Amino acid sequence: MEIPNSRVPYIRNIGIYILVLFALPLLKGQNSELCQGHYWTEDEANIKMKEFASTWDDLDSWEERAMAIKEQLLSGMQFDKMPDIEGQFNPIINNTREMDGYIVENIAIESFPGFYITGNIYRPVGNTDKMPAILSPHGHMMDKRLKEDVQKRCAVLAKMGAIVFAYDMVGRGESHQVDHRIPISLLLQTYNSKRVLDYLLSRDDVDGTRVGMTGGSGGGTQTFILTAIDDRITASAPVVQVSAHFFGGCICESGMPIHKSGSFQTNNVEVAALCAPRPLLLISNGGDWTINTPRVEYPYIQRVYSLYNAEHKASNVHLPAEKHDYGYTKRAPVYTFFAHHLDLNKGAVEFNPTVNEDFVEVLSMDDLKVFGPDYDLPENALIGDQEIMEHLGFK
Repeated sequence: MEIPNSRVPYIRNIGIYILVLFALPLLKGQNSELCQGHYWTEDEANIKMKEFASTWDDLDSWEERAMAIKEQLLSGMQFDKMPDIEGQFNPIINNTREMDGYIVENIAIESFPGFYITGNIYRPVGNTDKMPAILSPHGHMMDKRLKEDVQKRCAVLAKMGAIVFAYDMVGRGESHQVDHRIPISLLLQTYNSKRVLDYLLSRDDVDGTRVGMTGGSGGGTQTFILTAIDDRITASAPVVQVSAHFFGGCICESGMPIHKSGSFQTNNVEVAALCAPRPLLLISNGGDWTINTPRVEYPYIQRVYSLYNAEHKASNVHLPAEKHDYGYTKRAPVYTFFAHHLDLNKGAVEFNPTVNEDFVEVLSMDDLKVFGPDYDLPENALIGDQEIMEHLGFK
């Protein structure tokens, strides 16, 4: 959609660059406490994982550390500054289409007054029972929610019996109210994910005991962070992102001090381990920062799960000859993972030996957009980084 000309000047003007340069140090914690990108070498990370392991040796000591990690996440992103609201989603749903065994709808919900989450709902045809729900965040490509691979993933899971909510990163896709590099991008994305979860659980057709979440790359970061802080996620599948040495390459993943404060240090492996003892699937490959998962990250997570006698609930699919993506060979084990742990209907699709995605009709990007010529962004929409940060109390 087009934002009215009167509200456009904030985009890419000098003000936004000043905001990025000077607002971030004002957030809780100093820049020295940010752990970004390839913060450690692979060798350093291997040693660090051994240091982390030495801080606990039984369930009580792990849970003490787990609580400290969760508190670091919440305080580092200043989650307590976000509105504490229930309901008030004011959903906008349009362009409902029935496909081969699933339905696609365009949806926007209000994250907090004046800020909208844009996305799509995929749900099965003809199911009147309460169904599992799956959150589907995405990575950093500008229009990733609208791409073929996301459509296929969501459609397959919907035909298998889940209600899937695919939603935009802030500043990506239809999320034009802020720039993606707003200093509180990490906070906004995490809060948006919580609100998507809140919305799904508010629906009469959702079974709140069966809730999954999966995303690749930056969507994987969103997956393991929300799973770590919200026990309502009952099965989690972060794809090509959990790494001991890499902390996320974008401000939306590591632009706030969620990994370090004073003498306390953690990393994304420990954040992902907070899923225990809930089912967890790590997808990794040889072409990115998850190259060491079978030898470094996964053994640490398995040790955590062993404390709960739940080793069978954590798994890793490693594809050493592949690259950083969420392609079919990575989607296929996720289908099986959710079929098992969310009790999806494998019989609804062709498992031979795994899912045939040919039934999915890939729609155009415009077909999947909530807003356009016939549907305008609501009048109360906050526009621009400055307006939104001030609304939330970030000066």
